[in-house]
Amino acid sequence: MAFGIAQGIIASGKVPPTNIIISAPSINNLPRFQERGVSVTHSNDEVVERSRLVFLAVKPHLVPKVLNGISRNVTQEHIIVSMAAGVTLETLEEMLPAGTRVIRVMPNLPCVLLEGALLLASGSCAGEEEETLLKTLLSPCGLVEAGPEAWIDAHTGLSGSGVAFVYVFAEALAEGAVKMGMPSALARRIAAQTILGAGVLLRDTGKLPAELKAEVCTPGGTTIHGIHALEKAGFRAAAMGAVEAATERARELGKK
Repeated sequence: MAFGIAQGIIASGKVPPTNIIISAPSINNLPRFQERGVSVTHSNDEVVERSRLVFLAVKPHLVPKVLNGISRNVTQEHIIVSMAAGVTLETLEEMLPAGTRVIRVMPNLPCVLLEGALLLASGSCAGEEEETLLKTLLSPCGLVEAGPEAWIDAHTGLSGSGVAFVYVFAEALAEGAVKMGMPSALARRIAAQTILGAGVLLRDTGKLPAELKAEVCTPGGTTIHGIHALEKAGFRAAAMGAVEAATERARELGKK
């Protein structure tokens, strides 16, 4: 995810690659950053000393270790941006010097293709100025919205985990076509394009999903029969339940 964020910042044109520095414990993920002209290091302290905007792109269980290691170098000039699921603003602020400006941002996997959906929430010492800065820098990554922290976990369930839910749906669509006699590779390609096209229509037309669905359904036609099958199988409730389950898990992680 860090690579997607870095690509977006570079694409914004506001920050040259030479002004970006990435730290990682191993060299495995660093070459692709270097190919973009980004500086690399194994020292988190070096990143903090050379930067004012610091992104924390680590697994939730590693956050305390990383913040404990850099907190001595964090000043009120820094903005700390966490992408760790479930780690609350309150927890982050407790691990950093008083007055530190902290923002949580939750991206999703398509950020690596600059087609992501990101939601950010500001801590007690950050505000509109910091939100505007992040929106400007991250807008090339995709859709960037701001809201209260209470929405972050729901966004995790909807968009962070939702990407995988869409992949399950794509897999099922393709397998349905295979069952009906279509070659597997072709079915996967058509399923992917179907989901892409439907998503672009939904995003760009501004129409409600129900409106677009109605445009496809004709009385007694193929689509309404297929939708009836989905409804009988509890598809809508299952999708809602998946978002709820992922959201609740994000909340559980925040309590640990």
